[in-house]
Amino acid sequence: MKASVFVGCSLDGFIARPDGALDWLMGEPEAGSAPPEHGYDAFMAGIDTVLMGRKTFETVQAMGIWPYTGKRVVVLSTTLATLPGSVAGKAELQRGPMAALVAQLAADGCQGLYVDGGATIQACLRAGLIDEITISRLPVLIGSGIALFCALPHDVKLEHLRSKIYEGGMVQSVYRVLRVT
Repeated sequence: MKASVFVGCSLDGFIARPDGALDWLMGEPEAGSAPPEHGYDAFMAGIDTVLMGRKTFETVQAMGIWPYTGKRVVVLSTTLATLPGSVAGKAELQRGPMAALVAQLAADGCQGLYVDGGATIQACLRAGLIDEITISRLPVLIGSGIALFCALPHDVKLEHLRSKIYEGGMVQSVYRVLRVT
């Protein structure tokens, strides 16, 4: 199983405003055109399971569309007792622990795992469960918010695989997480 992160962040390293707002990330769509997908569709083509935290789940749910049709979606939460009826059959609730949960997903046949949400990404990084990280840095400073990365118990060495610059100045870089043995 390959566990991957695909995330956008501000140039100063935030994935959302302090209140979780993503207005700076979505930008202003051009009239009559769909927003650019910046490699997300190709990334998702290799994903069969999505693991996200509660806050990310709530953000996705508030968008009013379910973008994960055909994917197994696992919502990680210690505070929710059940998921809303609107996602019945579309997502499942799990509590962790993270290493055991990811091991179970692999045992269940997951081959491409998309890890999404700040706290979930951070927990998986701390546990050494991430294989690849795609970071799209947008040319905006938001000053404060939810940080992409947090304190780690040890260095996480990365190998740069590639970078691409998109119109408008977004820089997307892909890294492989190196396993230290």
